[in-house]
Amino acid sequence: MSSTGQPTASASTSPACRPVVRSTNSGPKGTHQGAVISNGNLYCPATPRSLLQLAPLARTATREQTAQHDAKTAELARHKLGKITADDADGYHRVQCPAAMGKIRCPLRPPSMTLDRDRPEILQPPEHPQACCTQQAITVPAEVNAKTRQKHDYPSRAHRQSYARRTGAERGFATAKDPASNDIARGWCRLMGLAPLMLFVTTLLAVRNQRILAAWDARQEENTRRAARGLPPKTRKRRRKTLATLAAPP
Repeated sequence: MSSTGQPTASASTSPACRPVVRSTNSGPKGTHQGAVISNGNLYCPATPRSLLQLAPLARTATREQTAQHDAKTAELARHKLGKITADDADGYHRVQCPAAMGKIRCPLRPPSMTLDRDRPEILQPPEHPQACCTQQAITVPAEVNAKTRQKHDYPSRAHRQSYARRTGAERGFATAKDPASNDIARGWCRLMGLAPLMLFVTTLLAVRNQRILAAWDARQEENTRRAARGLPPKTRKRRRKTLATLAAPP
């Protein structure tokens, strides 16, 4: 609690557990002392707009598209202001210009111009630089990016891989509770205590994992047979219909 009796940011949900960035609050959302607020981070005011407006990777992206997307998110991370202090009791912390941290080259930070040219270079710095470009560091209050701050930068590769674990966990819960394949509903005999309940749930999850593994092995064998005949891997038919398919003539 702060001196005013209000809950502080340190007592709120950690960035790793906060809601993910949605389409309604993604992209640039104002500035703080000249730095661009976007996707839970602060970025250099000269960051290319196309990088700030990067969308998540498409579900049907190819390997080449994935590599290009990851390269753009990596370049975007170079323009991010770096956090140099931990949150204090009131949720305030300090961040520093990416050029001052040696991540990019900028004429407003002369020492950064001696860095290797493999780093992005700011060709048109702000004509009237604000605090984020003139000071060694700026203070970020708790309310800035409080809603969209994430453990991993959105929509980077690390964020995509971390979020995929959530879908895997939800898929596991769904199949464990699906009565078509298994059932742990209360039976004719009531179980008393935690030990028998944990034993039943552990057995159910073991059987569920064996079933999923057997189905995966069967798909791999089928894909191997199709590859031997020169056919592409069998893909699951998408049930969701898009506007384009609904508007197409029969």
